[in-house]
Amino acid sequence: LKSEADARMWVNNYADRRVDIIKLHIPGGPNDMTPAVYGALIDQAHQRGLRVAAHLFYLRDAKGLLDKGVDVIAHSIRDQAVDQATIDTIKKRNVGYIPTLTRDLAQFVYESTPEFFTDPFFLRHADAYRRDMTKLSDAMSQEKMRKSPEAQTIKVALQQGSRNLKTLSDAGVLIALGTDTGTNEGQWQGYFEQVELEMMVKAGLTPMQALVSATSGAAKVAKVDPQLGTIQAGKRADLLVLNANPLTDIRNTRQIHSVWIAGRQLPRSE
Repeated sequence: LKSEADARMWVNNYADRRVDIIKLHIPGGPNDMTPAVYGALIDQAHQRGLRVAAHLFYLRDAKGLLDKGVDVIAHSIRDQAVDQATIDTIKKRNVGYIPTLTRDLAQFVYESTPEFFTDPFFLRHADAYRRDMTKLSDAMSQEKMRKSPEAQTIKVALQQGSRNLKTLSDAGVLIALGTDTGTNEGQWQGYFEQVELEMMVKAGLTPMQALVSATSGAAKVAKVDPQLGTIQAGKRADLLVLNANPLTDIRNTRQIHSVWIAGRQLPRSE
């Protein structure tokens, strides 16, 4: 989008189709929308009753988007440490923060065969994953990733993003679990959500904080918290019952006893 008028027209087009949220991309490249243009986009979305999430990388862009009223930061700030002014703005406006650590992991982890390719929990769905597993295990594909400057840069960025997650969580920012799974090769739906929890804990969050990000935190950021996210009378009774305590080891979220949707236990086949 090159103009404010284009941005407003684009928002109206999607609002007329009754979308739930607008997401824009500001990755820090030369083709990014200018602050004036994404400011018009955010303003028009708010006029139409829609919130706006932003894909970003750089602290400077986070500041610009926050200044224009963005509602959700999707993907970590990864170029430098978040400063107090940014933290204060995020908290004041109750902006949701979705770190998506596994998105960055997927950019470099296939430079060799990852350990989780032998994880029994992962392999339960190997039939669905097999084609991509074969491709990502190819020696030439792995060599290409090892030589990719972008992949190596993301390794460092993930470390900074993890530190920023800890800083923001400690400051009381609303954190939601997200993964970007299913959007690109090697981002495994149903498994990377588990890995995301583990990576959050490795970043310094407690298991309880990670679990809250995946339940009530995610429900609040997605604005579905009246019905979902916590176990309370009157809510939908969507439950994941475990055989082991995830507060002692976050990987115990993989010890699944049963799944309940709206109070109904699902058969294993579902």
